[in-house]
Amino acid sequence: MKYLFYILLFISYSCNKREKSDNIPRKKNNQDLEIILSTLKNNKLTTYKKKALLDKAFDISKSQANTKKNRDNISSIIFEYFYINDFEYLRTSSNTLIEKSSKAKDSVNLGIGFRFKAYYYKNERIFDSSFYYYSKAEKLYFKTKDNLNYANVLLNKGNVLYNTGDYLGAELAFRTALNILRNSTDKTKIYEVLNSLGNVSDELKDHDKAIYYYNEALNIVNEYNLNENTHRKSILYNNLGYTYQNLNNHKQAIINFKNGLKDKEIRNSFPELYANLTDNLAYSNFKIRNYKELPKKFFEALKIRDSIKTASPIVLSQIHLSEFYFIQRDTLKSQKFAKLAYNLSTQSKTPSAVLLSLQQLSNVDRKNSSNYTRKYITLSDSLQLAERKSRDRFNRIKLETDEIIQEKDDLVEKNRTLLYVFVVSFIVVVLLFVVRAQRARTRELLYKQAQQKANEDIYNLMMSQQAIIDESRNKEKKRLAQDLHDGVLGRMFGLRLNLDSLNSNTDTESAQRRLELLNELKTIEQDIREISHDLNREKQVLINNFVSIVHNLLEEQKTSHEANLNYSIDNDVVWDKVANAIKINMYRILQEGLQNINKYANAKNISVEIKGDKENVYLKIQDDGIGFDVTRKSKGIGMQNMISRTHDCLGIIDISSKKNEGTKIVITLPIESKQLIVEHE
Repeated sequence: MKYLFYILLFISYSCNKREKSDNIPRKKNNQDLEIILSTLKNNKLTTYKKKALLDKAFDISKSQANTKKNRDNISSIIFEYFYINDFEYLRTSSNTLIEKSSKAKDSVNLGIGFRFKAYYYKNERIFDSSFYYYSKAEKLYFKTKDNLNYANVLLNKGNVLYNTGDYLGAELAFRTALNILRNSTDKTKIYEVLNSLGNVSDELKDHDKAIYYYNEALNIVNEYNLNENTHRKSILYNNLGYTYQNLNNHKQAIINFKNGLKDKEIRNSFPELYANLTDNLAYSNFKIRNYKELPKKFFEALKIRDSIKTASPIVLSQIHLSEFYFIQRDTLKSQKFAKLAYNLSTQSKTPSAVLLSLQQLSNVDRKNSSNYTRKYITLSDSLQLAERKSRDRFNRIKLETDEIIQEKDDLVEKNRTLLYVFVVSFIVVVLLFVVRAQRARTRELLYKQAQQKANEDIYNLMMSQQAIIDESRNKEKKRLAQDLHDGVLGRMFGLRLNLDSLNSNTDTESAQRRLELLNELKTIEQDIREISHDLNREKQVLINNFVSIVHNLLEEQKTSHEANLNYSIDNDVVWDKVANAIKINMYRILQEGLQNINKYANAKNISVEIKGDKENVYLKIQDDGIGFDVTRKSKGIGMQNMISRTHDCLGIIDISSKKNEGTKIVITLPIESKQLIVEHE
């Protein structure tokens, strides 16, 4: 058992030593991180400076030990990224927090990571991924009985379902959140849930229930004075008025819209809400045939919506104008605004707006009514199918999440059993090791003398082998010296004497003799070159290998593909000075660019140019293919690899392309790799 004690003592000492050594280099980073996080509390910082500080803080924290304090720091950084709307770093930092918190079983920070990753996908309108991470956060908060965060997640999850048309699922989430928040002191959250329940009830055609929820929310706003600088009253009055519109109770709708417009600040601070109230009020007046301020109010709302550039409200204003002019028997204007609404809704790819504009066109354009009606029916059916698929997808995600949680619980139980088995097995193995070690100790003493003698023999053999190697090296040096002295130098001395004797003769025979001697000099030169080549072969291969490989790649492209390839490689580039990493990445970028052209471009002509100066090398790849839209967010893996390789080399990549006008890629790479220096103010 004495051996077991020493083994455990050694493991404990090693862990403590490693922990101490890990803490020493991190001490300065910890101090820097504390300073940065303290500086971020300064509200006078510009967004640019805050972003630079946040990036530096995140770089430090993600490499730190996985402690509770470090995870809390990452959570603070995530909140700051959220406040400055840096969604890409919001996703990256959330991933880091999820990874660290999962390893440490830190449910608090794990929930924060899930929520912000879900928010990122919600902002990107990737609703299935957003639903997935909100569901994971929901189950985590339910398990830990964190009711406030649980209710907040349910509210956001309900909004995701609402945005995808799953109104029943959204209503269930909102109702659950409301039950949790009933006695909460966070009245703002209660207002949000009640307003959301009103919205979803209105979509489900349960207008009486919608009015009830809106009035409940209005009571909360009035009782707890939640309207200051938020215009919550006007929002609720607009929602109430819209619900009364759906009930065809336009007189009551007008009362609510006018109540909403009593807030004189919304015209400047919330123009979108002001436009909604104005347009809705005008439409209710239109419905009760009160044309006193029409179409002036419709145009006022349309002008504001045009300035905001949100497609759906603009389409709604145009449809209202079309309805107004149709009643006024101005068919041309009515059709004009209906067509404008249809064109805009089609361009913005807003299905609900397209349906409304098609319905209006079928009403005002009798000539093409059947065509518009057919389009309306087709689109309506496809939307219903899409909503059904969306609901099925969310149900499938929920089911898969439940299955994963169950599998995780089963796995934890299995791991616990395996741990017990491992501990018992380890103890048995250690005991066996102690017994065998005692026996081996005896055998070791017997073999020790024999091993010492063997070591002496090996040492003597190594010394004799080294002597042979030294002797062979000296012989080779002597041979080379003799070849140069007796062969090359002797022949060159004789040639020099012969040329001296012929130097003053100008006859034909002397000229012929001089020519023969010059040929002999060439032969000697070739002998010297062969000796030098043998000694320097590896270096020459390394110097010329890059250009040769690029040349072979381009020649293979010319022979293997139909596109006509023209290329040029600048002979003045000193490739010895170009870093190996730059050469490798330049070759891979060229290879990837040619592959992309061969796969997708359908090009007839390709141009490749490689040149350089004292500081940079340049690679230009150009084709006359079909091109692509460079503004789209998602790029192919090949293009992403080219961009990533360029950034790894601290280079610059410029991609220009238009549909049917080809593509040009210009890449600038530094000759020498330099360490990137970022200055933080």
